Parts: sequence; structure tokens; C-alpha cells
Amino acid sequence: MLARVGERMYWFGRYVERAENMARLISVNTNLVLDLPKVKHIWGSMIDITGSPSEFNQRYQRVDERNVIKFLLEDDNASLSAAVRRARENARTTREIIPAEAFERVNELHLYVKKNVDKALRREGRHRFLADVMNLCHQLTGLLAGNMSGDTAYNFIKIGRNLERADMTTRILDVGCLHLMQPDTVVAEYENILWMNVLRSLTAYQMYRQHVHDRVNGEDVVDFLLRDMKFPRAVGHCLGEVYECCAQLPRQDATVRAISHAQRVIAGCDVAALLNSAKLHEFIDDVQLDLAEIHRSVRDTWFGAQVVVEQEQTQA
Repeated sequence: MLARVGERMYWFGRYVERAENMARLISVNTNLVLDLPKVKHIWGSMIDITGSPSEFNQRYQRVDERNVIKFLLEDDNASLSAAVRRARENARTTREIIPAEAFERVNELHLYVKKNVDKALRREGRHRFLADVMNLCHQLTGLLAGNMSGDTAYNFIKIGRNLERADMTTRILDVGCLHLMQPDTVVAEYENILWMNVLRSLTAYQMYRQHVHDRVNGEDVVDFLLRDMKFPRAVGHCLGEVYECCAQLPRQDATVRAISHAQRVIAGCDVAALLNSAKLHEFIDDVQLDLAEIHRSVRDTWFGAQVVVEQEQTQA
């Protein structure tokens, strides 16, 4: 496989997952506003989760619901629309690799978002739009799982998807713990609701309740979302998936070492101590750096410029 094809598969997996995550995040936080009407920083936290405060501040003077939603839905670089558009472009340029039905589905997603995104700026049309986007992403993911051979191309899709999932899980946990570190009596009063929102942002509430029979609390939520090996959006599970996919590829030594390091860091952490000492934020920053290192290793090992030349010469 040409390196550029593998790279497009990798980013296709990331962008589809990013679009679904963005839709879920907007939907859950829209509902959270109804539960926490006195908390003022909910909309700003969504910009923090996406890691794009500078881009937002360049376009908007005020952090309010309409500006944040418009940015997250329509921005040229950091929005749901941008993720869908880029997923479609990566699929279009590799149509011979993925099932024909998968391209039809991602094209349907692209056209739906383009036609209906304005409806989501208002609350009355937002839930339906976001639910449809998530359903189309789920259909696409399931179609690939059920109809695409588990070869190199699909491995790169899974690597991209699971790195994106792990990254979003750490971002949501990070902002959740920062909420609780603020000297805000309103936030402290609604601590239980905030941790439930963290779970629902990742569609993890029901699975969490099956594994943890105590009330929703910070220590158990963080432990579940960082270290559970069976829940698909837990960081531990995502890293395990990435490890298995990379282990099947050539020249994987450096990437496997980077993944193993991240797994050891997460397995060895003391969640209770991190919460009690208010150091969870710093720990999650370190995990995000480990995820960035895995991404760099994947890029340099299989998609670097020299690799592209070597692969093209081999094909010739």
C-alpha cells in the first residue's frame, strides 16, 4: 500500500470519529444547560475541549451559546462540518480501497450536514440534526466493520478512530475536572450532575452503571474512563486497539513502544491521589502528550515523506 493511501485511511477514521464526537458533545452540553442554569462557563468549556480557543477568539468577541454553536458547527477548521468535509475528501480519493457503500454513506453524511447545519443553530432543530449526524456516523462505522477486510487499510482506519476517541475522552475528563477545581459553590453543589455529564458526553453512563454500583462519583468515573479495557471509549481500551493494529504492520517497533509507555502510565496512576491533590489536570496533560507522541510515531513511521518515496519506488 502506498503511504499516502494509508495516511488518507488514517485521517478518514479520525475525521469520522471527530464528527460524531462533536455532535455528541454539543447535544449533551445543550441538555446540561437545562440542569445547570446558573453555571456560566458551560459554553466556554466546549471551546476548551476542542482545543481551539485562539481560533474562536479571532472570530467572536463574546462566548455565548449562539457563537459557540456556530463555531463548532461551521468553522472552516475546527467544526463538525470541517470534519465531515475532510472525511469525505479522504474517502473520495481512496474509493477503490473502501466498500462502495461506505463512500455512499459518507457522501450522504456530507450532503446532509451541508443542507441542514443552519437548523442546529436554534435549539428546536438542534437535537434532530445532531441525532441524525450521530446515526449516520454509526452506520458508516458499522458498515466498515461488517464489509471491509481486516487488512492494512482497515487497520489504519481503526488506528485513527481509536486515537481520536482516546483524545476526546481525555479532553472531556480534563474539562470536567477543571470545572470542579473552580472556586464556585454552584459547581460544587452540582458535582454529581457534572460527572454524569462527563459520562453522557461519551455515551458511557449505562455501561458505567453496570460496572460501578455506587453513586456517580469522580474517582470511579475517572478510573472507568481511563482504565476500563472493555468499554470502547475508555482510553485503556482505545490504546489496546491501537496496539493490536500497529502490531500487524511492518516497522512498528517505535510506535508499539510509545503505545506501551502510555499504557503503563495509565495503569500505574493512583486516581484517588490525583483527585485529592488536584493533580488530575496535570496527569491528563501528560496522557495527551503521550497520545500526541503515538500520532507522531504513526506519521513518521508510515506516512513520512521518505516513506512515501520508498513506497512509490517499491510499487514502480
